[in-house]
Amino acid sequence: MTKKAIWNGQILAESDKTIVVENNYYFPPDSIKKEFFKDSNTHTTCGWKGEASYYTIAVDGKENADAAWYYPNTKEAANNIKGYIAFWKGVKVE
Repeated sequence: MTKKAIWNGQILAESDKTIVVENNYYFPPDSIKKEFFKDSNTHTTCGWKGEASYYTIAVDGKENADAAWYYPNTKEAANNIKGYIAFWKGVKVE
C-alpha cells in the first residue's frame, strides 16, 4: 500500500515500500523529494537502532525543524531501516 508523508500541503515522500518500526513509517531514501529536506545538526541516540540524524523540512518559506530523522549507520538489529526516513512534528503519513 502506498504511503505519503505530507506537510504544509506538499508531498514530501511517497512509497509502497515503507517499513513500520515502533509505529513510525520509514520511507526508502529514494522516495523523498530532496528539495524539501535540509540537513540538521541534531542527533539523538536509540539504544537498539543507533545514532539518528535529522532533517529540517522547508516548504513554501516555512520550516519544520528536525521533522524527519534517519539512521545513517544502524546497529545490526535495525539494518532493515538503514538510511530510511521517518517523520513527526505534524507531518502526516497517510
